[in-house]
Amino acid sequence: MIRFTNVSKTYPSGTEALRDINLEIQDGEFVFIVGASGAGKSTLIKMLLREEVPTSGSIEINGYKVNKLKRRQIPMFRRSLGVVFQDFRLIPGLSVYDNVAFALRVTNVATRDIRRRVPYILSLVGLSSKAKSMPEQLSGGEQQRVALARALVNNPKLIIADEPTGNIDPELSFEIVDLLNEINKCGTTVIMVTHEHDLVAQFNRRVITIEEGHVISDDLDWRPQQ
Repeated sequence: MIRFTNVSKTYPSGTEALRDINLEIQDGEFVFIVGASGAGKSTLIKMLLREEVPTSGSIEINGYKVNKLKRRQIPMFRRSLGVVFQDFRLIPGLSVYDNVAFALRVTNVATRDIRRRVPYILSLVGLSSKAKSMPEQLSGGEQQRVALARALVNNPKLIIADEPTGNIDPELSFEIVDLLNEINKCGTTVIMVTHEHDLVAQFNRRVITIEEGHVISDDLDWRPQQ
């Protein structure tokens, strides 16, 4: 599913963000990527989304050789991904239903398929009763569930969640990760980037730790340091 081979990234400023990263994530895995601010997590996410390309090394995702993609191929590649951001990125002025439907409309999905797919996805994330609500009428946790529904609606092979609990109350963080966990059980690969070690410790999942651009550990039985 995902393979990083000898991947390094040095920005024009001279900052070495990633250094000789080698990792594989198999189809259907749930993986946490943890590390302090500045460790290289954001650059890793940008590589996964093809917003940045390696200075050296190669990346393969969903059968795509990512650093060799032509500009015209990037939109098709990104349709195989679902992305959830820390800041929700909902569209003001659109209802919950239309925020989720928008992800289908931009790919020219037929209206009848949108009418079938969107209610199903909203029910999956527990928001059927909020379909007509506007984003500002929702709690932070509800807004993040809308963002998750939007990421899921195209039935992607891979969900990338970039600090998805960063802007919601701690008691709701477990709810969001548990929902990602249930989605993973249906076969979707999930990568979640976070700095919340205590939250990660509540789930028995693979944890990749990045420090100063290096993968310093890759552990299934991970526990936070005391």
